[in-house]
Amino acid sequence: MIGDVFKVACLQVNAGTDMAANINAASLLAVEARAAGAELILMPENVAMMEWGRTNIVMKAQPEAEHQALAAFRELAKELGCTLHLGTLHVLLPDGKVANRTYVVDKHGLILGRYDKIHMFDVDLGGGESYRESATFQPGDRAAMVRLPWGRLGLSVCYDLRFPHLYRAYANAGADFLAIPAAFTRTTGRAHWHVLLRARAIETGCYVFAPAQCGTHANNRETYGHALIVSPWGEILADGLEQPGFVMAEVDVRKVADARKMIPCLDHDRDFVPPVRD
Repeated sequence: MIGDVFKVACLQVNAGTDMAANINAASLLAVEARAAGAELILMPENVAMMEWGRTNIVMKAQPEAEHQALAAFRELAKELGCTLHLGTLHVLLPDGKVANRTYVVDKHGLILGRYDKIHMFDVDLGGGESYRESATFQPGDRAAMVRLPWGRLGLSVCYDLRFPHLYRAYANAGADFLAIPAAFTRTTGRAHWHVLLRARAIETGCYVFAPAQCGTHANNRETYGHALIVSPWGEILADGLEQPGFVMAEVDVRKVADARKMIPCLDHDRDFVPPVRD
């Protein structure tokens, strides 16, 4: 019988453009996390490749059935005997676009669920720092939740974090945990990462698991790091700071119900007439 308490680990990596090297680096961290007692291990967005530019990304993306990283991580889950969340992989679609896709794999290597990042990071941050994910990636159109031995995990990716209605929908559908793997920019991470992750936990009464990319990548892209594990009360249980590694925390699923009992805002939703822009 699975208990109410388990250990979760979030990986923090500095992925480059060599898929084999990235797979190896993430796998070694997962082995360490498992040895430390983690029963659920989560990887960050773009765990197998941090390329730059549409041509390079499309060239290195692979169809799901042939994806090198997916096959490797499914085998890793079997070897470790634990549940793995694969961050996101770049999956080549038949139309030539790419899905930024999450997979969750059980201890037998079976795929429990998939999720394609819904919200595209199309922004201009100033100082020449711009991103246009929609030029390369096909946005998803469906939320996804997977049942784990300890509860339900709602899936999302990075920029989705800024759209709280997605997480409200997960909480209302019974999610206990939220996965938010990211490659958050250093610029936006310094300003918003911690406060947004804590807010999503507080608003939903869910644990938040946020594995992260860190350091400098292709084209001098900089990511913020600070992989976080946040309690349903909004407490930061673990922070990965700025270097590759992993963070781990004990998760007590009963605290989800405790937080929601103290502030039952999920029961207090009311329909209302929205404002009209004039």
